[in-house]
Amino acid sequence: MLVGPANVQDRDGAEPLLAQVRHLFPFIERVIGDAGYQGPRMLAAMQHTGPWELQIVRRCDKHRFVVLPKRWIVERTLGWISHHRRLARDYERHIRTAAAFVRLAMIRIMLRRQARYST
Repeated sequence: MLVGPANVQDRDGAEPLLAQVRHLFPFIERVIGDAGYQGPRMLAAMQHTGPWELQIVRRCDKHRFVVLPKRWIVERTLGWISHHRRLARDYERHIRTAAAFVRLAMIRIMLRRQARYST
């Protein structure tokens, strides 16, 4: 997992993240992003790190609720992580500490789920 500083745009920080993900999970074929990830800089980062398919999910122009494809996965995961008191607010001073607590929260979530299904 890679956590970057707040003053770096998403598409600018995408190349180091994609390089790390390519090394850890070489089987991933598609990257799903919002409109902030479109443009020539993102396409160059995608081509530099490996053979990816970039799918941009755009919001509907109409003012009505529409479930965006695959968006619920991210929102649900953030909801699960925010149940952990330490991660409900930005208490951490260092990025490494915050990333470690996110990892610990996900490990706890996965272990609880595994224990529920193994009994």
